[in-house]
Formats: sequence, C-alpha cells, structure tokens
Amino acid sequence: MNFIDAFILGVVEGVTEFLPVSSTGHMILASSLLKIADNSFTKSFEIIIQLGAILAVVFLYREKIFKNFNLMFKVFTAFIPTAVIGLALYSFVKNYLLGNVYVVISALFFGGIILIAFEQNKKDIGTKSAVQSIDDVEHISTKQAIYVGLFQAIAIIPGISRSAATIIGGEIVGLSRKVIAEFSFLLAVPVMLAASALDIFKHHDVFSGADIQLLGAGFITAFIVALVAIKSFLAYVQRHSFTAFGVYRIIVSLAFLGVLYVL
Repeated sequence: MNFIDAFILGVVEGVTEFLPVSSTGHMILASSLLKIADNSFTKSFEIIIQLGAILAVVFLYREKIFKNFNLMFKVFTAFIPTAVIGLALYSFVKNYLLGNVYVVISALFFGGIILIAFEQNKKDIGTKSAVQSIDDVEHISTKQAIYVGLFQAIAIIPGISRSAATIIGGEIVGLSRKVIAEFSFLLAVPVMLAASALDIFKHHDVFSGADIQLLGAGFITAFIVALVAIKSFLAYVQRHSFTAFGVYRIIVSLAFLGVLYVL
C-alpha cells in the first residue's frame, strides 16, 4: 500500500460509511481492485480509518454527545449487543471474513434485495406510520435503542452495512428516517472507538513508521470526506427512499463478480 492507495481508501470510507452500502465492503473491493496485499496491516487499516469518518460525527454532533447524558446512555445501551457479539467473534471476522471478496459480494447482493423488499413492503412487515414515528433523536426510548443495537450487530459481517441494518431496525420500531440516521451516526462512535482500540491494542507492536503514516493519511482523508457525506445523506433521506441503494448494491456486487471472473 502507498499514499495514493491510502487516500483512495480514505475517500471510499468517508463517502460510504453512513450510506446503507457497507463501507467495509467497499474498501475490501477497492483494495482488491488496487491490488493491495491482503495482510494483517491492510485489515487493520480498513478497521482503523473508519474511526476517522466517525470522528466527523463527534465534530458535527458535539453538543448532543457532550451535553445530553440521557441520549448518550441510550447510545451506549444500543452499543452493548454489538460489543458482546463483536468481541466474541473478533478473531473469526478478522481472519476469515475481512478481505474475503466473495463474502462481501454475497452480502452486498442479498442485502440489496432485502433493502428493496423492505422499502416496498414496510407496512406489511409492521413498520409504524410516519404520523406515529418518533421525529427527534432525543425521544428514542431505551427499548427502541436496544432493538437498533441488535440489528446493528448483524453488520459485523463485511458487506452487510451497519447503516442499512440500523436503518431497517429503526424504522421497524417506529423511528423516522432522519432520526434513525442521526442515531446511527451517534451509535457508530462507540462501535468504531471500541473496534479501533481493540485492533490497535492487538497489533500496535507490528506497525512500522511507514504503516502509521499510511494510517494517518487514510484517517484524515476519511474525516474530511465524511463531514460532507453526513450532511448530504441527511438531506437525501428526508426526500427519498432507499430503493436506489438496494439497486446500487446489486449492480456493484454483480459487476465486481464479473470483474473477478474476467481477471
């Protein structure tokens, strides 16, 4: 990996972290296209630079994060299922799922189908009406937060998309799109802090000076790009459905599968 690779992956991460398309999956596919070696550092890089994008959330939502204890209590409550499942499966996910393009392609494809089906059949599967849905992130109940956290835990599989899982879970329990998007942003903070801290703790002794510079380049790039992406995504979700993201996931998965067979 070189600095151009780190910059490209930082842009990919910053753009896709908050979209229901899986930022981890896109980085794995991008790494494959760039012919970046699938080694322990690359896998750590793909985990740690996500924290750069997440720090954009801390910057934009700093008042709610540092001044609203009740909301943050619910965020950390929602984080518990992911923490327990993620810690238990950390070695398996990093050694066997991260870097596996076929896992990503499958998750993108079937996740796209689920996202489209969900958008087309929300009333039939029990989602509440817009009138009933909560329209302020500070009004989320602890029970709703736990449900969202359980859905988020599914996204430890690369390609599933943490954003997609929490959006579907949030809408099922009656949260408006804007609210679940904001709660998903906030929920990403403890998730990625924990994931990055665990990976750094386990592998910091093998990072070279050059590795740290590459991490810094990707980290800063992801942070800057994510600042723009967050605002753009919030504006989008208030006017459009997520069907387009489902179609996009299917197209990307099939296109990349085609590329693999050609190469």
